[in-house]
Amino acid sequence: MNATQLLYEKFGYTSFRPGQEETIESLLLNKHTLSMLPTGTGKSLCYQLPAYLLSGSVLIVSPLLSLMQDQAEQMKIRGEKSVIALNSFLSFQEKRQAYKTLPQYRFIFLSPEMLANQQVISILQSMRIALFVVDEAHCISQWGHDFRPDYRLLGEARAKLGNPLTLALTATAAPNVRKDIFKYLNIEQGRELVFSVDRPNIAMAVWNVMNMAEKKQRLAELCQQLKKPGIVYFSSKKGAEEGAEYLRTKGMSRTAFYHGGMNQEDRILIQQQFQNDELDIICATSAFGMGINKNNIHFVIHFHLPSEFESYLQEIGRAGRGGEDSLAILLYSAGDEDLHYLIATKEFPSDGQINRYTELADDMVPGEIDVLLQLNESQARFIRHYLTEANKAGLQDAADFIRKKRDQQLLKKEEKRKQMLNWIHCEGCRREAALAYFAETLTARPVKCCDHCGLDFNLYQKRLIEEEKEVNESWDSILASIFSIKG
Repeated sequence: MNATQLLYEKFGYTSFRPGQEETIESLLLNKHTLSMLPTGTGKSLCYQLPAYLLSGSVLIVSPLLSLMQDQAEQMKIRGEKSVIALNSFLSFQEKRQAYKTLPQYRFIFLSPEMLANQQVISILQSMRIALFVVDEAHCISQWGHDFRPDYRLLGEARAKLGNPLTLALTATAAPNVRKDIFKYLNIEQGRELVFSVDRPNIAMAVWNVMNMAEKKQRLAELCQQLKKPGIVYFSSKKGAEEGAEYLRTKGMSRTAFYHGGMNQEDRILIQQQFQNDELDIICATSAFGMGINKNNIHFVIHFHLPSEFESYLQEIGRAGRGGEDSLAILLYSAGDEDLHYLIATKEFPSDGQINRYTELADDMVPGEIDVLLQLNESQARFIRHYLTEANKAGLQDAADFIRKKRDQQLLKKEEKRKQMLNWIHCEGCRREAALAYFAETLTARPVKCCDHCGLDFNLYQKRLIEEEKEVNESWDSILASIFSIKG
């Protein structure tokens, strides 16, 4: 059976989306492949379909527990029983049972940390690994509170597994990031398939506001007027919660918040309600969206400035997956970038914390040091990762090495913020500027492009007003017929 036949018989589709067929063909030719496909084009099919044509298990490394859980559940709903997600959601007994039966599974989702577990590696070494998949592969080149340093160690894990056929998937990766992906996966010869990041049906706009009061007012107006459902992104958990409460006070009762600090049950419930159109608006941090396969999201609003352009395109890409015209609006007030400066400084340890940690590392266990030095999870991960790197290299001054790595990351984040601000303040076409960031040229400008190209916001507002009018007229006629009232 060839790939096209399998596409229909197993997945019910008659044709591939752009990039899918090329990626699958590359893998079937036994070529390590990095594939950059725009958000919403069905990246998961690129490893799910080859799994039925290759011999062995497929490992899928995923950055977020909620993402791998969601993808595994979607596959089970589709009828695939041979799938498991190895993560902290499993109880001790469930994990023991999973280890015993692991070779029986065709699809194995796991976190990068799980590949640092020697017991897991030993089991996988005894299996035939047909395909090693790195989902959201741009995480290899990023450092932030949402992602972990273990992504940088995936090349070592691949080596322990015999360097199996590898697929790296991402929606947004600039040329330097793609270079990092190959570097850290230890892939010397691989095929790079880069498809346009452009989503022509998503119009982009930046609205400048004077202060927080005006920003909240604009947010309420947009959420009231635009066709729903939609997502509003915030840079903090507190912001997402307060944003949802504010919109509810403005009459939008079908609004909820979502962030990584919620417990598993609440996150799954919110996802399901949004997926089933029981909620109109989600106020969320960047933790929401990955793996959400919802075709009718009509708008994405950024209440806070995104920390980097890759994240911005990832997040607005949640909209318009069904092909309908959608709108992405960023609300910007001068000085918004200062929030990300504060967030970045909290992600990394101070000089004092670094110096003290390296002094105590030989005498105390990591968890005790974390508590003593009041390290948050991100700071602790950073120090432990680069302390290990320093020890591997036999460096005498580990603290100095860690400080330099921190300063490099802070400079990178500062550069990302500047790039985001340059896009906000650009005078030409926003779409053209966005594509240039990824070394891409705009070949065809859509009619509904961006605010600088003459975007008519009334088109998005009128659509909702007209629909509400049609609904009201329909109900008027129904009531008239029931009560025999002549209008």
